[in-house]
Amino acid sequence: MSRFDPILASRALWQIRVRQRPFVLSHGVNARCNMRCKFCEYWKKTGEEPTKEEIFKLLNDAREFGIGVYNAWTVEPLLRKDLPNIMAHAKKIGLITSMVTNGKLLYERAEELGDVDYLSVSVDGIDSYKEIRRMDFETLLKGLKKAIKVRKLQKKKNPILMNCVLTGKNLDDIETLILLAKKLGVKVSFEPVHEFPGISDEIWNDIGIRNKEKFHCTVDHIIELKKQDYPIINSKTYLKMVRDGKMDYKCRASGIIMNVTHDGTLETCRVHNEPLGNVIWDGFESVWKNSEEHRKEIVENCSGCLFFGYTENSLMQSFNPEVLMHYEWM
Repeated sequence: MSRFDPILASRALWQIRVRQRPFVLSHGVNARCNMRCKFCEYWKKTGEEPTKEEIFKLLNDAREFGIGVYNAWTVEPLLRKDLPNIMAHAKKIGLITSMVTNGKLLYERAEELGDVDYLSVSVDGIDSYKEIRRMDFETLLKGLKKAIKVRKLQKKKNPILMNCVLTGKNLDDIETLILLAKKLGVKVSFEPVHEFPGISDEIWNDIGIRNKEKFHCTVDHIIELKKQDYPIINSKTYLKMVRDGKMDYKCRASGIIMNVTHDGTLETCRVHNEPLGNVIWDGFESVWKNSEEHRKEIVENCSGCLFFGYTENSLMQSFNPEVLMHYEWM
């Protein structure tokens, strides 16, 4: 939510705290990508995509289970021609809809996203963007501007979110990116790059965060601009944790967000890829119940992460006052 919604918060609280079930379904709606970002593993995991009918069934079951938010992401949702039908069905059955895109096809398909309540676009810099994402920044900006215009015509009340992954390559771009967000009338979020073990040491040595002093100064500047009311959605609590590299929170992510891959496999979260069951075959109710002990074991043995959606939502569910007041998204 771009601002605190007491009705939505009450629904989420009932589902998460009373029923002890997740409220958000984060779904890998397809299995292909049109980019080859060095720090990402998802584009390497190809497979047979679910049919539209299978996704409709999955959404219906999710709604029956109590899910209130449907987030379509990985690998690149806009590669699915039937994505508008999927989002329309999610809206029809009463789900809040969200989508994460790399933006490469945004110019061509912006008009088709009328049933997407919250649109997030990956924007990892300006001058550094091409080196990181292997696409011209102007191509992305063209699509972003069109999406902003189209959503205004569609009378969408929620601003677009630019999500930036902080790496060793884009720290000089961050202030410029924040100023661009303000100029365009969109929001911006930040999170540190997660060094997945499947990526080579050579790549991490190239793009990982190695200059800690510069990184600390950059995040301090983000915090200062946040205090000056620039459109940064992260809480100051979270940004300080990012700056210091301290995962000082109790992870509640697996109890808030269900991470389901394109083939229906339920995973505890983005960090842990161990399958817990298949919700397309066996249904949400059965998989959730049967994986309870395994999920607890994985969480207890996890060393933690700083993915902003997991951290911020965990802090929110712990009733952190500053997060409740300042965090502005799902």
